[in-house]
Amino acid sequence: MAAAGSSVVRRVEELGDLAQAHIQQLSEAAGEDDHFLIRASAALEKLKLLCGEDKECSNPSNLLELYTQAILDMTYFEENKLVDEDFPEDSSQKVKELISFLSEPEILVKENNMHPKPCDLLGDELLECLSWRRGALLYMYCHSLTKRREWLTRKSNLLKKYLIDGISYLLQMLNYRCPVQLNEGVSFQDLDTAKLLSEGIFSDIHLLAMMYSGEMCYWGLKHCADQQPENHEVDSGVSGASYTTQKEPLDFREVGEKILKKYVFVCEGPLKEQEWNTTNAKQILNFFQHHTNQ
Repeated sequence: MAAAGSSVVRRVEELGDLAQAHIQQLSEAAGEDDHFLIRASAALEKLKLLCGEDKECSNPSNLLELYTQAILDMTYFEENKLVDEDFPEDSSQKVKELISFLSEPEILVKENNMHPKPCDLLGDELLECLSWRRGALLYMYCHSLTKRREWLTRKSNLLKKYLIDGISYLLQMLNYRCPVQLNEGVSFQDLDTAKLLSEGIFSDIHLLAMMYSGEMCYWGLKHCADQQPENHEVDSGVSGASYTTQKEPLDFREVGEKILKKYVFVCEGPLKEQEWNTTNAKQILNFFQHHTNQ
């Protein structure tokens, strides 16, 4: 385990240097100081200092957390630029690059066999954030692509791949933490909060991930239904699944219907007073129902 930890420290230091060089390029291109790039650079400078100390004594978890926070800030700057420009025609390579950056911390842990579960080293919240950011980025990219009719007629197979990847990341995000089991040994002052936790809803982001997933399933069924089925696999659970959840080919209608029904139930139940909008979710569910009856 010590050898694996030392290997992680060396690799994180290498990745940190690469990220710092990338941030320098972004800062020069922007021509002005940006809060997220400044914060990312500061985290990497701290990382460099810690890596310069005795590597055998360095805590891989702390170093990975610093690197991950820097990557989240750096990619957020780039994502905002893509969104502001409505994803220019040549955005696919940049999207892949950002997905690669956001995947690196998790890959690093798995490749070095540091822990049976990545959450033991990175923590649930960081893993959720990494999956959310990848899924949300692909959601926004796909949203832009669905408005380009000519592109859709030529490359709907690419849209399908992006949708499946995005849905996979969002469902992964929803599955990191198990729902709270309500029993006599657990007491809550707020019954609505208890119901949310029992459904695996721990934040507003979890709700957005559900809506995004459902909407991406709708786009898949609407724009990619005529394609031959492919053997893509995805965790089709909505929440609370363990890391050993059975994988199965993605069915846009089945997954979308399951997750949006839960979204509507939560928004019109425990979150009724928060006035979350369920109109779009219900319209998509109606589309799924009509598609089933065809």
